[in-house]
Amino acid sequence: MSAEGLLTDSSGNTGSGTMLGMPGLPAPVLAERRKTRQIKVGNVGVGSEYPISVQSMTTTVTADVNATLQQIAELTASGCDIVRVACPSQDDADALPAIAKKSQIPVIADIHFQPKYVFAAIEAGCAGVRVNPGNIKKFDDKIKEIAQAAKDHGTPIRIGVNAGSLDPRVLARHGKATPEALVESALLEAELFAEHDFHDIKISVKHHDPVVMVRAYELLAERCDYPLHLGVTEAGPAFQGTIKSATAFGALLSRGIGDTIRVSLSAPPVEEVKVGIQILESLNLRPRRLEIVSCPSCGRAQVDVYKLADEVTAGLSGMEVPLRVAVMGCVVNGPGEAREADLGVASGNGKGQIFVKGEVIKTVPEHKIVETLIEEAMRIAEDMESGGEAGAPQVTVS
Repeated sequence: MSAEGLLTDSSGNTGSGTMLGMPGLPAPVLAERRKTRQIKVGNVGVGSEYPISVQSMTTTVTADVNATLQQIAELTASGCDIVRVACPSQDDADALPAIAKKSQIPVIADIHFQPKYVFAAIEAGCAGVRVNPGNIKKFDDKIKEIAQAAKDHGTPIRIGVNAGSLDPRVLARHGKATPEALVESALLEAELFAEHDFHDIKISVKHHDPVVMVRAYELLAERCDYPLHLGVTEAGPAFQGTIKSATAFGALLSRGIGDTIRVSLSAPPVEEVKVGIQILESLNLRPRRLEIVSCPSCGRAQVDVYKLADEVTAGLSGMEVPLRVAVMGCVVNGPGEAREADLGVASGNGKGQIFVKGEVIKTVPEHKIVETLIEEAMRIAEDMESGGEAGAPQVTVS
């Protein structure tokens, strides 16, 4: 059987074959989700029974409430599900109640060094708290109190282990941040919380090396049933960080490992969200929206495919309906790809054949390709939103 025939849908059922345009529902996925405990971060469920959520982190000074809320609003508009804010000072802690109350998505407080800020975040009504046991002073001595406070307020906790701030005791035993060391540190803390009957936990074991990171999560998935927050920490600038994150997340998510993700980029937070959403859509772990299928161009191309694809992408920016648009530049793969998409063009000889749902509806001059594709996309979207047949072709003769 082909690899395609081995796909499973989101319920774990096998399926084969492809459908025109976007995958049908339930969309095929590569593996069933790993079964986990379920927790709630505000109104967002995290665990195997819930969709995989996308997170990011604000870059503002948290104490600047207006600036922080403005950035949270931008992240919310981009599709972010959960947002994390840094809390390194008392001024930041004092700002948490207003931010947690006014944010439209759940706010997690990110705590390092001082355990008092953990209690402040819980009291402030944050939807969750991230703690890094490796660099919080006398953290283990406070776990009983933290567990009780979190339990009283219904606040979940993420145990966030990082390669750069590993528990000194664990680091001394392993010599460096190996996958085994990351997992040992995380589970040590989880077990201490469990001793106080606190289990509303999710865990991350982040590393800047995707290979080490993937192995750490594999080991962690074998040894516990807590939901897992995936991340390649300090992944780098946008291009490098996107590649590293997509590689690592793909390796894990394709095997059902991972319940919430954060792409860490040296770039504006909204870019992290865009990349995270695209990774999930590519694996059919989130319903797909607009998808542009375009050729890489070659000596056979008779149009400027790069320019054409960019202009179509810009013209359809913000479209929410699931639509696959093929922008092709030659007669070799062009007609086939355009025919398999919801909407497409096969270009050549100064003109383009426009396909809708597998049928050629018209042929237009090259200078009208972008305009025509955008018009047809809008028509298809309108049909879909009104509940009509999605994109029924309307053939015209030109």
